[in-house]
Amino acid sequence: MSFVENAQQTLQYVFTQPRLLEEALTHKSHLQGKTDESLKDNERLEFLGDAVLDLIISEYLAYTFPEWTEGDLSKTRANLVRQSSLAQAARRLQLGEFLRLGKGEEQTQGRGKSSLLANALEAVIAAIYLDGGLVPARVFVLQALEDHLKELGQPHLVLDRLDYKSQLQEWSQQQFSITPEYCLISESGPDHRKVFEVEVSIQGAIQGRGIGYNKKSAEQEAAKQAYTQVCHGNSEEKS
Repeated sequence: MSFVENAQQTLQYVFTQPRLLEEALTHKSHLQGKTDESLKDNERLEFLGDAVLDLIISEYLAYTFPEWTEGDLSKTRANLVRQSSLAQAARRLQLGEFLRLGKGEEQTQGRGKSSLLANALEAVIAAIYLDGGLVPARVFVLQALEDHLKELGQPHLVLDRLDYKSQLQEWSQQQFSITPEYCLISESGPDHRKVFEVEVSIQGAIQGRGIGYNKKSAEQEAAKQAYTQVCHGNSEEKS
């Protein structure tokens, strides 16, 4: 298995443009002495990834804690995106194993340096964003920082707090310029306790099915199943 394939398996995301992943994992020290102008280090992606990370975390906090003040949100975001938090997340992902470093950084244990790991994680976030858009970048960030987000006192998994219908619609519009279609498949039970079953399709292909005590909750469950499929299942199929 190649370097890129191993990294993709660890990150649980398959790139359509693998060169972005290579760039994200290349420290500037790796390019010293090399004359190939097509090779790039990860500083450009690190810059973009910092902005994408701020957006995703800001969005998550604002949605999850609507009662918080701007000060509370800003302070929490700063703690989540600081170098130590990102480095911890990078270590859990074993990102250091995939860094391409120069001899000097190798000799000084660069693979374990918090600064290099945090920067690489931001670069990977940018690479995923450029390759697949905001939806897969959001999934990656929230999963990478899930342990830190759980410490905020929320009882549910991070991804369970997302509005799946909105996320699925955003993905579908980015990929195909169309919106998902929801179809009521069945309706059963007494009037005071009806059960609804809904399917959601994209481009005529059924992507998810959900059941709920009202159409809205059934559609949300169907969207959740489809959202998980398009962000994870499709990547697995590519591999």
